[in-house]
Amino acid sequence: MKGPQGGMSKPKYRIGVDVGGTNTDAVVMAGRTVLAGVKAPTTRDVTTGVLEALAGVLEKSGVGRDEISAVVIGTTHFTNAIIERRHLAPTAIVRLGLPATQGLLPMVDWPDDLREAIGRHCALAHGGNEFDGREISPLDEDELRRIGQAVAAKGIRAIAVSSVFSPVDGQMEARAARVLESACPGARVVLSSHIGRLGLLERESAAILNASLLDLAERTVDAFATALQSCGLTCRFFISQNDGTLMDGAQVKRYPVLTFGSGPTNSMRGAAFLSGHSDAIVIDVGGTTTDVGLLQHGFPREAATTVSIGGVRTNFRMPDVFSFGLGGGSIVEKQGDSTVVGPRSVGYEITQKALTFGGDVLTATDIAVALGLAKIGDPAKVAHLDGRMLYAAKQVMDDMVERAVERSRVSAARIPVIAVGGGSILIRDRIVDLDVLRPENFAVANAVGAAIAQVSGEVDRVFSLSGGLTRDQALGEAEAIARDKAIAAGAVVDTIVAVEREDVPLAYLPGNATRIRVKVVGDIEI
Repeated sequence: MKGPQGGMSKPKYRIGVDVGGTNTDAVVMAGRTVLAGVKAPTTRDVTTGVLEALAGVLEKSGVGRDEISAVVIGTTHFTNAIIERRHLAPTAIVRLGLPATQGLLPMVDWPDDLREAIGRHCALAHGGNEFDGREISPLDEDELRRIGQAVAAKGIRAIAVSSVFSPVDGQMEARAARVLESACPGARVVLSSHIGRLGLLERESAAILNASLLDLAERTVDAFATALQSCGLTCRFFISQNDGTLMDGAQVKRYPVLTFGSGPTNSMRGAAFLSGHSDAIVIDVGGTTTDVGLLQHGFPREAATTVSIGGVRTNFRMPDVFSFGLGGGSIVEKQGDSTVVGPRSVGYEITQKALTFGGDVLTATDIAVALGLAKIGDPAKVAHLDGRMLYAAKQVMDDMVERAVERSRVSAARIPVIAVGGGSILIRDRIVDLDVLRPENFAVANAVGAAIAQVSGEVDRVFSLSGGLTRDQALGEAEAIARDKAIAAGAVVDTIVAVEREDVPLAYLPGNATRIRVKVVGDIEI
């Protein structure tokens, strides 16, 4: 490849990093080739583990730091914050919909401890739209100024704004945000129409969670940037989203909730890439949990219903993944006459606590080593284990996996099962009538999925076809909006393709209404 002065330019390498509950994995890729992959223990502060993985994979690959064009990180920072109820900023929620929507207040179905962590700062205001864009009531800016001043008096600097049917017309939310920002200087306002889909309560909840994470997102992105600089990396970095695509640092600071579920998504995308199969069932076995999901056209099938995050129902895009407590670190114990595997796990302490490493806790990895399924640690340390107990434990694990695979099947078609993750040594070679594949570099498929991620644009809104607009025109308009979003996110125009086009007639609404969802993806300009 010729450089600008006629010489040979250096190839572009990309690093993918994925943070799991037990291990942080990293790979260096040149185009579609995996040059090196490493695992490092996940640390309590996450960032230290990422640094160790980066240093390890750079040393193993032999690639110079100045040859890296981009680093992509899949992180659990924000999911953990919601689950653990930590690092959450007090947040006010302003809903536009009066005189409607008074029956169910914001956060009505939230767990009490999470509601307390964020605060019960709710306000209802006039505004909102019908499905076809007609106003429920006019926006009252004086009312919003009073609300903003009350929020400022409480010292709150994070505000979520939701409006009825704002995915159809987001102008009221945008106007409300400008008023609130002027009445509450320094406040950061999140619009629900930028986060979720149709469905007021779930979209509203997603916006509140996002607003509560903004301060943490600022600190986390800056910490990653500092960590990369300390490693000698000066390239751009991105963080993976839960649909298998990317956000840059600025986007993550605005929309941290879109990283929820990115770990399983990275694994599934990596499995598709490494195996060459775009339609398959993927089993990702980590140190603590196993994730099972269906690949369709190379991307995870998205959940069709609401998804619970830390006990909160949301409706933004999430992969349809079934997770259960089986991993390499799962604790195996007898309970009466039964053998129980998981959900308790030694997690990232497996190399200290598992029997095969000299510890005193019987784990699923010890079972695999004793049965000759894996060569890890010292087999002599598990040679004393009772054979009947070993086979009983293995049968329990096989049954757990089989049930999860059957749950993910949507037809009788014999599609392959792709086993990835360091703990996939626990998976047998055939499940029911499906063959199990283990592609090369299966142990670091999640990091590969992060490294190959693209950027996307998506639209989900209701169109009225009663005014002369045809179905094809509505689909074309939706795709154009989605393409514009992808280009704004950094996609190369010539690489953009539509991966999902869906329209559902809404017979219960007047005006020949139809709900259209279009998603496009494209390669990012590095």
